[in-house]
Amino acid sequence: MKNVKVMLEYFYPWTNAAGFYYAREQGWYREAGLDVEFTVYDPGRGDTLAYLAKGEADFGIFPSNRLLVQREKLPVVIGVAAINHRGMETVQTVRSTGIRRPADLAGKRVAMNPTPRGLAMIRQLVSADGGNPDDIIIVDAGSRELTPDAIAAGEADATFGSYWAWEILMDTAVPDEERIVWPVDEIGAPPYHSYLLGTQEEAARRDPETVRAFLAATAKGFQALAAEPLKAAPIYERIIPFFPARLVERSLPLIAATWLHEGQWGVQREELMAPYAHWLADHGILQNRDGWNSAYTNDYLPQREQA
Repeated sequence: MKNVKVMLEYFYPWTNAAGFYYAREQGWYREAGLDVEFTVYDPGRGDTLAYLAKGEADFGIFPSNRLLVQREKLPVVIGVAAINHRGMETVQTVRSTGIRRPADLAGKRVAMNPTPRGLAMIRQLVSADGGNPDDIIIVDAGSRELTPDAIAAGEADATFGSYWAWEILMDTAVPDEERIVWPVDEIGAPPYHSYLLGTQEEAARRDPETVRAFLAATAKGFQALAAEPLKAAPIYERIIPFFPARLVERSLPLIAATWLHEGQWGVQREELMAPYAHWLADHGILQNRDGWNSAYTNDYLPQREQA
């Protein structure tokens, strides 16, 4: 039995990892000869990509943009599967701010983690709606996601970042009719894979059988839950019991809808990779517009079923 350490993408497991946990619970990894361990990163030592680059995890989940940025300086990690086929971030506000459309964010305080990519994104969303992005007032929230209650209390006028399939679903004292939520891919964001699964490129070349076995079992987990998402709900009672079951049950069907493309799990798509890389380069986040070509491979995925 080969031990495999998989590093998740956030500070704790959330519903986007359900396919992995379900595959393990069903025994599909063990059938493939794999003893799979899930873990999260210590932000004091780096994110998932940093751990992968140092060889301290075998597989990991990370945002596609961060992979592209890392590979320009350190071409070690490669994407081997797509987890999501759309963006999950939102802009949210409450009606008392007077904001009714993205352009109205000009002159308002937007709380967010002001990364180069995040700043470019919020500027694009405002500009796409005819607003002046230079008038946005950025409130540095770091990694914290402000709630609608915080907006209503005056900490900011809006937020950028919370996921429509997770934080947006959390309980709040602000009534639904007073909340305004815009998924970014509905208001002008470029298309992109929110998260990819990757490993060290050299490790994959050295041991392709393990990569293929891991991806085949993982694909079974995600495919099964895409059809019946709530089958994973009991797992979350054990791994994140500090979140209410209702949140998990609301989230699973929403996030599951992002996992497959044309009924297939894992395929990293040029139409989501190339335009996003070009957009990142246009905003000075990448130097090489075409580095995406070598940043991922679909060669280790299970073969598509023939019609």
